[in-house]
Amino acid sequence: MSLFTNLYISFFPVSIIFLNSANAARFGVRNNCPYTVWAAAVPGGGRRLNQGEMWALDVPAGTTGGRIWARTGCQFNASGMGRCTTGDCWGLLQCQDYGTPPNTLAEFALSQFNNMDFIDLSLLDGFNVPMEFSSNSDRCNQVIRCTADIVGQCPDELKIDGGCNGACRVFFKDRCPDAYSYPRDDASSTFTCPGGTNYKVVFCP
Repeated sequence: MSLFTNLYISFFPVSIIFLNSANAARFGVRNNCPYTVWAAAVPGGGRRLNQGEMWALDVPAGTTGGRIWARTGCQFNASGMGRCTTGDCWGLLQCQDYGTPPNTLAEFALSQFNNMDFIDLSLLDGFNVPMEFSSNSDRCNQVIRCTADIVGQCPDELKIDGGCNGACRVFFKDRCPDAYSYPRDDASSTFTCPGGTNYKVVFCP
């Protein structure tokens, strides 16, 4: 069992923890898809992103269980209530909790053991939008990508409108080898950067 597996089991299913520190990480979330997505983040809330738009999100050091994902097919009223076809977070524009599968996930735990960040691109909850999760710092050079046409190639038994459910780990791992595709898939799919690194998340890179 790797260090990140321990972190994943211990931290990711529970509430977000904030520690006071000046080393917040900035996440630049950009939509390159030829359609609108509604970016979601825990912590952070959510925002509509038309093609080419970006959202700058600051996340405190010490955050565990962090996630960023795209929602598709959304409709919200003036009060920020509505629903999305994929990645919906309980009908809220400003997400307070994790989204419903299937959704491609950028996951992170910041400034953990030895002041290292732990990051991965996860398909454990299925797939809805191609994604790149990368460091944006001279101190670290990590790029995790999943750009395969998984929705188009999804087996019929896993396919839903706009996404592909995550019941077939071999299918996902074959098409996106860098992505975290099944429990304890740490060796090939967990990456680290020094605490205080900034990051980019790109939908449809």
